[in-house]
Amino acid sequence: MNTSMGEHTALRARLSDVIRQFKGSVTSIGVFSFFINLLMLTGPIYMLQVYDRVLISRSIPTLVALSILMMALYLFMGFLEFCRSRILTRLARKFEKDLGAETFRGWLKAGTYNQAQGFQPMIDLGTLKQFLSGNALGTIFDLPWVPFYVGVIFFLHWTLGVLGIIGCIIIVIAALYNEFATRKPTKESASLKRAEQSLVQQSYRNSDLVIALGMEDNISRKWEDINQRASDASMRNTDISGNSSAFTKAFRMMIQSAILGLGGALAVKQIVTPGAMIAASIIMGRALAPLQMAIGQWRSFGQARISFGRLKEFYALVPDSKDNIALPEPKGALTVANLYAAPPNIDRPILSGLNFNLEPGDGLGVIGPSGSGKSVLGRFLVGIWLPQSGDVRIDGVSHDQWRREEIGPKIGYLPQSVDLFDGTIAENISRFETGDNSEAIFKAAQMAGVHELILKFPDGYATRLGENGMILSGGQKQRIALARAIYGDPVLVVMDEPNSNLDAMGEQALSKAITALRKDKVTVILIAHRSGAISELNKLLMIHNGQQIAFGDKEDVLRKVVKPHS
Repeated sequence: MNTSMGEHTALRARLSDVIRQFKGSVTSIGVFSFFINLLMLTGPIYMLQVYDRVLISRSIPTLVALSILMMALYLFMGFLEFCRSRILTRLARKFEKDLGAETFRGWLKAGTYNQAQGFQPMIDLGTLKQFLSGNALGTIFDLPWVPFYVGVIFFLHWTLGVLGIIGCIIIVIAALYNEFATRKPTKESASLKRAEQSLVQQSYRNSDLVIALGMEDNISRKWEDINQRASDASMRNTDISGNSSAFTKAFRMMIQSAILGLGGALAVKQIVTPGAMIAASIIMGRALAPLQMAIGQWRSFGQARISFGRLKEFYALVPDSKDNIALPEPKGALTVANLYAAPPNIDRPILSGLNFNLEPGDGLGVIGPSGSGKSVLGRFLVGIWLPQSGDVRIDGVSHDQWRREEIGPKIGYLPQSVDLFDGTIAENISRFETGDNSEAIFKAAQMAGVHELILKFPDGYATRLGENGMILSGGQKQRIALARAIYGDPVLVVMDEPNSNLDAMGEQALSKAITALRKDKVTVILIAHRSGAISELNKLLMIHNGQQIAFGDKEDVLRKVVKPHS
């Protein structure tokens, strides 16, 4: 059954589990924040005692004792800050570790169904990690202490407390304005940045086409347009945040001075002590600090909120993985029964009513005009997509019943568009498998007839290919991809136009590889336009407009179908 954009819950449930597991760490952060904020009163109390006790009594021993106690409390507060920072850093690391691998696998899975366009889950995960490890989360735990500090100011004198409340209300209004004013430009900027990055990557991958067709100016103008709109949205966001931050910074200093002035007036009238005047000003600064910090971190809050929302949306798209049982190692018998199928998100079947069987060692050529569905069939045969109706089975087992980590290494696939990864030739051939696999790599390369070609490179199998094998020609990439397809003793190998970029020597190596694979009882399926590629095969399937025209022994199909149509 074809997987669609349904409400899948496995990864979302995993996200909920991870968040629940963090309750202990969050509680620890809360406990540390409690004592840190309590110890923030050390400075005001110290100033209060110095002004109201030491200066009046002129007692140096009292000053020394108070100073020692003050330093000890500040050192303890610094230690608690250090511990809280380490907890936050490790919390962020665990968050990424618990979700990173599953998110990446989900990204790959969603990619096969073309469901994740517009999503960048790994970037969103990194944004959340940065948010968790930064100052923003600590600020959240400091915000509830604002009323406590204002209450302490009230304790010193009610008029000072009223002024403190007024100051906090104005700061909160500034914060709310910042939130609502930046929400739209933040989303717009993030969306345009993703579009810009997508265009940059596409242009880079197709730079030869862009240059050959004289599209540089057109693509540059398109990039400039997106970049300009993204910059404008980002600038609006930054301007609003900057204005709010500048206002709150100036207002914080002003309200502290106002508290000091009001306290001075009360001290002159001997309503409060000079120490209380100084302490109230310091505490007011501390009360406003989390609010000012929150406005400064607002962009981080906004980005984290957007990333978390996108991540939940992405997780809802990822198909749930079945908990299949381990099955015996496959032998390569392939059955296609009454197959009706189409690529994801396409309602009308591209393939209609296909039926054929292959035994281990059979070689099938799939032929037909362009657009008949041959490449689509290849994707269903290797299990990239699952059919809407009908079956594709290996040894009588459908793809969704196999464990992917078991059946995947036993399938070889050479797509029409060949892509290699940034790594060495050996790593690409071995599918980045770790361990001592040199013998298997050499075997695959020799079977693909590419061993001597690889040795001609200065670093041989250790040659780094760069992104998408940029140092290789199209034919060289195709031959190394052939070695990758037949690596690890597969039981089924599907090749889509494997000779499209090959010269005569490459075609000869391909024919030898097919012969060797069939001799080893590997089921080989070759999708081809050029008749020379099917010379080593024993069966033929002809498709036209997604329908099976003929299937059987190669000579019979060629005699009955191909020649009358030629």
